[in-house]
Amino acid sequence: MSTSGRKLIMLAVAALLIGAVLGCSFLAQVQPTPAPTNTPVAVQRPTATPVPLVTRAPGTVISDEEQIIDVYARVSPAVVFITSRILVRDFFMGVTPQEGTGSGFVIDKEGHVITNNHVIEGADRIVVTLDDETSVEAELVGTDPSNDVAVLKIDVPAEKLQPVELGSSSNLRVGQTAIAIGNPFRLDRTLTTGVISSLGRPLDSGGSRPIYDVIQTDAAINPGNSGGPLLNTAGEVIGVNTAIVSPSGGSIGLGFAVPIDTVKRVANSILEQGYYPHPWLGITGIGVTPELAELLELDVDRGVLVIDVTRGQPAAEAGLRGGQRNVRVGEYIVPVGGDIVIAIDGSPLRDMGDLVQYLETRTEVGQRVELTVVRSGEERIIAVTLGEQPRD
Repeated sequence: MSTSGRKLIMLAVAALLIGAVLGCSFLAQVQPTPAPTNTPVAVQRPTATPVPLVTRAPGTVISDEEQIIDVYARVSPAVVFITSRILVRDFFMGVTPQEGTGSGFVIDKEGHVITNNHVIEGADRIVVTLDDETSVEAELVGTDPSNDVAVLKIDVPAEKLQPVELGSSSNLRVGQTAIAIGNPFRLDRTLTTGVISSLGRPLDSGGSRPIYDVIQTDAAINPGNSGGPLLNTAGEVIGVNTAIVSPSGGSIGLGFAVPIDTVKRVANSILEQGYYPHPWLGITGIGVTPELAELLELDVDRGVLVIDVTRGQPAAEAGLRGGQRNVRVGEYIVPVGGDIVIAIDGSPLRDMGDLVQYLETRTEVGQRVELTVVRSGEERIIAVTLGEQPRD
């Protein structure tokens, strides 16, 4: 093998060698948006001002402005202010409390609240403040850091709660009006508007995989907005505001929200069993490129080359094969000769990222999937019943 070939494959292996739980395409410079935890804030939370509901005769045509006013009047009482306290050790090893703030919204009369995981992560005390200034300590029901979703529970009379209506993110369109309500910089129940700027973005969650199908919006999202709802003009929640891209820390029109369909799937599981089980094949693979296929003399130039199969896990039980022999390429040992997965349930795979995304967004634990694999130059179908990814 030539020196240039070895350099090329070393770069390809270093970039592509990832476990089955890893994604492949992350957004750069994305940061979550909780308010700073140790920076004094001069603005105090004002007393909540009641917002009158808009009334009009049936069949009346309303303007865009009136529509947004109506959404705010109906939805803002469901948006809550979240304060989390984290105990940290100072320079002298003393324990110092630090406070973070964020947003959330009530989803039912039982007192369940949706927010971001990063808003309450590591907190030893979480306080939820309602629109009428009632403050109550919240119980953490469960979280899913990979999708940046957390579910809280507060114990207050049902008449104090005005749940939101959850919509769908499956039929969104770029250019559609987007409305955000939250508590940026402790300014409670702040409304901003914009449009859906893009759909289907992968967003680095800081975990083992990106959040898929994220909504991009230019509605202003700032520190403190995290966990608040992104709404359509019907007042339905279509996403949970979670991150921004900003060199300054403030909004520059690049905000991101976890799609509500993802949030509903995760939250329902958390309410049922306290956590969200992620589907799992139990393989380690490397994305195949035309260059890699040529260098390793593979039979196809796309898909996932299986280099290892975890014993006792779904892929191994189904008969999937990992690397059969090792090839040294520079400083790397690359197992080759394993199956190449080129499709799942008939959906073509370009690389490992496609496989992980399909598993995360279109399957669940216990589901049977069909993998199209190439083995010794021949295609075959291998059925696998998905397991549950081991939790740390």
